[in-house]
Amino acid sequence: MSVIRQPGVLGRTTRRRVVGLTAALSAATVEAIAVGLWFTLVVDSRTTSTALAGLGILFCGALLRAGVFGATISELGDLLEPRRLAAALLLTGGWVGWLLVAERIGGVAGVLVATGLLAGVLVGQFTLERHVFRHRSPSRTARTPFVPGLLLAVGASLLLASAWFTEWAIATPPLAFEVTTLVIRIEALQVGVVVFALFAFLAHQRRFEQLLEP
Repeated sequence: MSVIRQPGVLGRTTRRRVVGLTAALSAATVEAIAVGLWFTLVVDSRTTSTALAGLGILFCGALLRAGVFGATISELGDLLEPRRLAAALLLTGGWVGWLLVAERIGGVAGVLVATGLLAGVLVGQFTLERHVFRHRSPSRTARTPFVPGLLLAVGASLLLASAWFTEWAIATPPLAFEVTTLVIRIEALQVGVVVFALFAFLAHQRRFEQLLEP
């Protein structure tokens, strides 16, 4: 029987899609802001203060993303529960390790190796987060979040490439106003953050689609 003859089924399907897209957009926004700010602080020259500030931003972003995930697929609960803190710490450590490995090896090889390692960490973190929130997938077969982890890691590699291998910038002609002159400047790193945000949305959209579909 088609879903046209079952309006309740069609309504549930539409609701799942809306919930999934909203959650994916929220999670991707949090991820892009947290990772983007952290990356901007530490990618070039870093000090102890910027490194600590970046870690704080990254960890808070991981907690907020976990909150979005928990509120979507189960109950939000206490984000400071030890197991949920462990999931946030794993995500934070994954990002830090990704950048350190890339810097240690250097060049294109460093980006490729670090991206592969990050993809593995993200797949593990996504799986851990699902168990931490005691999610039971409605689908008959449990799916490993390989594609979401890979998408997010690819977005991260493009972000790193925009900082390491690209130095262009676009600036508008000076825009004169009565009291000031405005120049809009767009750099490669800023474009890299936007591209990363897009991949983060695709990754989380795919992830929530897998978790919410029957």
